[in-house]
Amino acid sequence: MAKYSEKASEKVGETMHEMKEGKLKSGSGKKVTSKKQAVAIGLSEARKEGAKVPKKKS
Repeated sequence: MAKYSEKASEKVGETMHEMKEGKLKSGSGKKVTSKKQAVAIGLSEARKEGAKVPKKKS
């Protein structure tokens, strides 16, 4: 199992909260309803901030 930093898990938690409130939007501007998509957005944002997150699977 991949190890994520504490900062990354906090970011994922924030995006999940936004999704549940209906405020999370995808890159195209549409509302996110999928949990998987919310997690992916959270990890992506954490990566941009420099948190320890494993590479995307290609």
